[in-house]
Amino acid sequence: MNTKYLTRAAIIAAIYAIGTYLLGSFGSGPIQVRITEVLAVLPFFDASAILGVTVGCFIANILGGLGPWDVFGGTFITFIAAILTNKSKSKLGAISWPILLNAFGVSAYLSVIFKLPYWYNVVTIFIGQFISIGVLGYPFMLYLEKNAQFLGLDNRKEYDVKLDSAGETDSKIDAK
Repeated sequence: MNTKYLTRAAIIAAIYAIGTYLLGSFGSGPIQVRITEVLAVLPFFDASAILGVTVGCFIANILGGLGPWDVFGGTFITFIAAILTNKSKSKLGAISWPILLNAFGVSAYLSVIFKLPYWYNVVTIFIGQFISIGVLGYPFMLYLEKNAQFLGLDNRKEYDVKLDSAGETDSKIDAK
């Protein structure tokens, strides 16, 4: 790991943790819209975001006060979702992993902590994740994709040489 990688990861972790903490109960519990989950799309573009969102989630869940299930369980789910987001071939696949893994995984322990039905938690967590990642995160992804080179996030993209109709080469970012 180089300095650039660690710096990016630390910035993402800090934004995630501080943002979630400032949201208060709006960002944790059985009914939540954790706006900082918009950052869960970043691993699609940059592998350093896997570490960033994972550490950010860990710190946020310590500060959130729901105990070890949330600290370790939620962090583990975030880590797996970040890896799968990074490995995704499409934007739709990338946003699906954190939405689904959080909806089904986090709900398992929140139903025990809050003594609420599992499927109730699945629905409420899914809605919150869909708002954070689907409604807010997807447009954020489009922005990042459009500005990947400028933002230095093009390390996930491969330059693809294509031929236009006249047989000329045109080097473009292959938008996966």
